[in-house]
Amino acid sequence: MKIKIGLGYDIHRLSRGKDLYLGGVKIPHPAGLVGHSDGDCLVHALIDALLGAVGETDIGRLFPDTDPAFKGIRSTLLLGKVMSRLRRCRVEVLNADVVVVAQAPKLAPLIETMKDTLCPILGVARDRLGIKAKTNEGLGIIGREKAVACWAVVLVEEKAGKKA
Repeated sequence: MKIKIGLGYDIHRLSRGKDLYLGGVKIPHPAGLVGHSDGDCLVHALIDALLGAVGETDIGRLFPDTDPAFKGIRSTLLLGKVMSRLRRCRVEVLNADVVVVAQAPKLAPLIETMKDTLCPILGVARDRLGIKAKTNEGLGIIGREKAVACWAVVLVEEKAGKKA
């Protein structure tokens, strides 16, 4: 058995008239994240952290924005695909911690709903997924409400007898 850690980061621009998805939850807001998929940078950061923990490629190579199959896809479906891949390799998520930085909307009231969405996909209990929402105190592109960024760290366990 091996314990491994992975770190992920993602940032997406906001655009008026698009749906905003964060942590797998559709959030009422006049602007949404621009991306080939639904742009859910929280889930994208989690995916990159998971892939990094097991020494695999990043989200952009696994689900390229040149592939029409991923156009507009919900990021939670991509997370499910990554988790299936990890389970086949006998990798279990022990803990995940996420920081999302958005000037608006206020995300704290939605964190429990995000956990309701993400915990079953990750296969973790609620106390093994931390989600924190921060503003950027009005600074930079995030502070001007032009983008949302997210950092994620995961701890995984690779069970003995890992399959190729």
